[in-house]
Amino acid sequence: MITIDSPIPATTGTALSTPLEIATQLAARFAATAAERDLRGGTPKAERDALRRSGLLGLMIPAAYGGLGANWRETLDIVRVFAAADSSIAHVFAFQHLMLATVRLFSRPAQWEPWFEKTARGQWFWGNALNPLDERTVCTSHGSWHEFTGMKSFCSGAPDSEMLIVSAVQPGRPGILVAAVPSARKGIRVISDWDNIGQRQTDSGSVAFEKLRVEQHEILDDPGPLSTPLSCLRPLIAQLSLTHVYLGIAEGAFAEARHYTQREARPWHRSGVARSDQDPYILERYGEFWIGLEGVRALAARAADKLDAAWAKGDTLTAAERGDVAIAIAAARVAATRVGLDICTRMFEVAGARATHAGLALDRYWRNLRTQSLHDPVDYKVRELGEWALTGSAPVPTFYS
Repeated sequence: MITIDSPIPATTGTALSTPLEIATQLAARFAATAAERDLRGGTPKAERDALRRSGLLGLMIPAAYGGLGANWRETLDIVRVFAAADSSIAHVFAFQHLMLATVRLFSRPAQWEPWFEKTARGQWFWGNALNPLDERTVCTSHGSWHEFTGMKSFCSGAPDSEMLIVSAVQPGRPGILVAAVPSARKGIRVISDWDNIGQRQTDSGSVAFEKLRVEQHEILDDPGPLSTPLSCLRPLIAQLSLTHVYLGIAEGAFAEARHYTQREARPWHRSGVARSDQDPYILERYGEFWIGLEGVRALAARAADKLDAAWAKGDTLTAAERGDVAIAIAAARVAATRVGLDICTRMFEVAGARATHAGLALDRYWRNLRTQSLHDPVDYKVRELGEWALTGSAPVPTFYS
């Protein structure tokens, strides 16, 4: 059991708490203001600082480097707890550990070990400015250093971060260069232009690089992006992180619907029952919701266990073993997307008309899941699963598979 000295004694009640207990306490606090903050958008500064104080930013960093030493299943379970309360916070928390995994998988120990130690000691936030599909940032090399100039979009968590994972294309060189740089370095300008219908506090706007100097030791090129079966786990961690965000959103929507069915909804005048929770059609919907959630939970847990097993293999991981993890995660991702969107849409059928009051902002569950899921079309995951089911061909590693 992982334990830490809780830095938030006002809410823990005990000297020692597990990360899951601390996350649950934080999630309850985040949930109390989630609807209001969703309307406001922008950076959830107070909530990010609470995460810093909690010690959870070093959750997956091994204890040898000052972290909590959680495995991926434990880490993603906490992502899911946060997502049920506030999926924007869950998103940036998940990307914190995705960025740390990026450093670990793409670079040599001499690079990632000091970054892990400093992150655990300072409770650094890592932001994302990698977006491999946005090729507007170009690298020019100058011997022992490089210059990045251009733009990146969908840079989740970049504001209020201590470190950024960035990428650039280089003329005449295939693929992308990935680097880890301090967010406050001259040449980095974070732009507050994220104003989408969902995930409104993920700060997933743009970052401009204006002659950003990147030192050679900051380039993650040994082994580099997607160069070995182990490094190819990085996109799978991203996929499974989002799967847990979607599952948490669906569980949060289910809990809200249940609350309003039991406390606010009135039975339809032709139902012949005294309470909404006796209506056979409403009971049928809840049965469908529960079956869907249980299926996603099982798939997500299986995928997380497979990821942990693959992570533990290290450099001995084979391409075939990596492919097996990819299939498990793709199945969980598809199920989480479909079940989540279904629950977030049909929750109003069982919660009643009062649940549509704008002040409750219950539509945020659908808006959040719909917004995030469109960044990586689920149809292509189904196609990959179809190729596997029919021909036995595992997905080709890319930044999205």
